Amino acid sequence: MSPRDLSALLDPERVLLFDGAMGTMLYARGVYINQCYDELNVRAPELVREVHDAYVRAGAQALETNTFGANRVKLAQHGLESHVAEFNARAARIARDAAGERVLVAGAVGPLGVRLEPFGPTSREEARAHFAEQMAALREGGADCFVIETMSDLAEMEQAILAARAVDPAAPVIAQMTIGPDGLTAFGATPEDIAAALDAWGADVAGLNCSVGPQTVLEGIERMAAVTTRKLSAQPNAGIPRDVSGRMMYMASPEYMATYARHLLQAGAKVIGGCCGTTPDHIKAMAAGLKPLMPRHVARPALSARPPDTAERRAPSAEPAAVPSVPLAERSRWGARLAEGEFVTSVEIVPPRGVDATAMLESVRALKGAGVHAVNVPDGPRAQSRMGALMTSLLIEQRVGIETVTHYCCRDRNLLGMLSDLLGASAMGLRNLLLITGDPPKMGPYPDATAVFDIDSIGLTNLVSRLNHGMDPGGHAIGAPTRFVIGVGANPAAIDPAEERKRFEWKVEAGAEFAVTQPVFDAAQLERFLASVAHARIPFVAGIWPLVSARNAEFLANEVPGVVVPDAIVARMRRANERSKEHAAAEGVAIAREMLDRVRGAVQGVQVSAPFGRADLAIAVIRGSV
Repeated sequence: MSPRDLSALLDPERVLLFDGAMGTMLYARGVYINQCYDELNVRAPELVREVHDAYVRAGAQALETNTFGANRVKLAQHGLESHVAEFNARAARIARDAAGERVLVAGAVGPLGVRLEPFGPTSREEARAHFAEQMAALREGGADCFVIETMSDLAEMEQAILAARAVDPAAPVIAQMTIGPDGLTAFGATPEDIAAALDAWGADVAGLNCSVGPQTVLEGIERMAAVTTRKLSAQPNAGIPRDVSGRMMYMASPEYMATYARHLLQAGAKVIGGCCGTTPDHIKAMAAGLKPLMPRHVARPALSARPPDTAERRAPSAEPAAVPSVPLAERSRWGARLAEGEFVTSVEIVPPRGVDATAMLESVRALKGAGVHAVNVPDGPRAQSRMGALMTSLLIEQRVGIETVTHYCCRDRNLLGMLSDLLGASAMGLRNLLLITGDPPKMGPYPDATAVFDIDSIGLTNLVSRLNHGMDPGGHAIGAPTRFVIGVGANPAAIDPAEERKRFEWKVEAGAEFAVTQPVFDAAQLERFLASVAHARIPFVAGIWPLVSARNAEFLANEVPGVVVPDAIVARMRRANERSKEHAAAEGVAIAREMLDRVRGAVQGVQVSAPFGRADLAIAVIRGSV
């Protein structure tokens, strides 16, 4: 077949064998994973060509370009975002030259590597533009079709398909999602959901790739085949990698993959290939195993590049209806106070560095005795290693009997970990959350620790809001809804006020129900910020910090992100410090009381910090305010 003859792909009965892994083969040739594999299309094109040639000799009827991560977002991680067009067009030409006249070239398009709204800052329009940029270059370089692969988010897949149609409506689209051992995507979509969605969006071929191996993919294909008449594709990994003498090895043999290739064909897949861990040896074995099962091709009229829409096309499965959230006043005592307009008081107590929480619990008991409404529990502030905020909050509520407001950040957990944490926290009775993005590890004592930041605080707010309506991130019902009171952070002293206002508006839109500010040392600055977000107003809790020394003031002013301490305040603390440490602490309490009294009419509560664990200073601020 010529490069422009797409009948083998579009004919629903014809079988097409794709190639296997590109990254596995490049790694075997000495290219380490810390390099940009997409750059090799320009820097070492002969390596890429060698891999393509090996797959053609093995019997592959379609080659994927070496462009899985060649989108602007992923290339930016290597400082190569300006080379999107160059890398993709060159990759397509390399594959085109290797393919010759009889092998198809599929432009490979992988995920962007960022979360889309509502769980991340990237809008659907931005995602579509990134995909379109890559696809236009692939088409220019000679790709016959697009293979959109290894997607875990159906919303991202939709934007990729839309981009492909915008770039060239005639170019066929193979759309492949990836699933886990449980048969679900990371967002909880089933194979039936995948088939229905790809049907509705007009993918020419729908399927699964990567995942955990051929058995899971086979089970998914069987389920998809039962609900769609679309041509199906399957490109599984060579099993689950194992650590063999310090190297990760894929254990599925070529013979095993050939056996499953036959099973996949019998289950309904007509486009078959390999993903991670597969090599030309695997493809050669699969070609030999499939050949006896392939129907002989009978000449038939040429097919259009895109099959016409039909009345039989299925719409995506309707999401379960979200249930109403529990009224704010019924979720917790803190929520009831906010709902009733009561002025709330809370004190921030930092968890201990070790396992002995005795001193912290004694401070919390003092706060309860002083009539403080709740204790705020930070989650690894300034990237310090301390007892976890969720466990600390449970310890406080169970041992002392005072309500907590648990800070929960995005730094240390991926989306699945967060979902697990939140469901567990809800089951254990934690109700009040302050959702934050979190300080990067480089601020703390372990600067080389890996930061996750799978989503940011806006995406996390969307996630918790969905849980409050009985839905998980994938739109699947979880049963009874969670009962969280959703708080977010706000910084009146942000360097970019416009950006801070925009992010705050998005947090409110996502479901925020109260906000806690950074420590306030300039009341006028807070008042200006509140006025600027009056249209998106929710209850505000002002952060108040009683300084203990001039050094403490200087530290906050110069080393803590998001905190602004005016020079006049620093000067007051220096003068007090010259007299004694006691005078400095008293002056810090006096300044905090002034801030509290000044902002009381503009906010609905305060979060007073207990610097260095000194709950007595926080109590003095709350009791001494007018």
